Amino acid sequence: MKTLNPAVARVLKRLHYPLDVILTCVRWYVAYPLSLRHLEDMMAERGVSVDHSTVHRWTIKLLPVLEKAFRHRKRPVGKSWRMDDTYIRVKGEWCYLYRAVDRDGNTIDFLLRAHRDPPVQISQ
Repeated sequence: MKTLNPAVARVLKRLHYPLDVILTCVRWYVAYPLSLRHLEDMMAERGVSVDHSTVHRWTIKLLPVLEKAFRHRKRPVGKSWRMDDTYIRVKGEWCYLYRAVDRDGNTIDFLLRAHRDPPVQISQ
């Protein structure tokens, strides 16, 4: 059996809900366009009473620790990789999505940037 990253284990030790409930809420919040109140309702439908502010605290505490642990375990990047970019709409606003991909097409990293039109110059 694999043990948890010590930093993740320290954060989880102080939380008073079952681990599967905490990780399910945090994963759904990050992976899908759900509000905290939607998550509260979804968990209530499953018989778990959890407040939306509690889910918010879990995400604030866990996400930085999980991100650091996942980055530490990430495979090293080889010499062959390329940049891929596209223009997508997020909540009605056009944004640039940049992805670094390796030879096999696996995403190494990504960056989402809001599109800002350059100021229009009016000639006189």
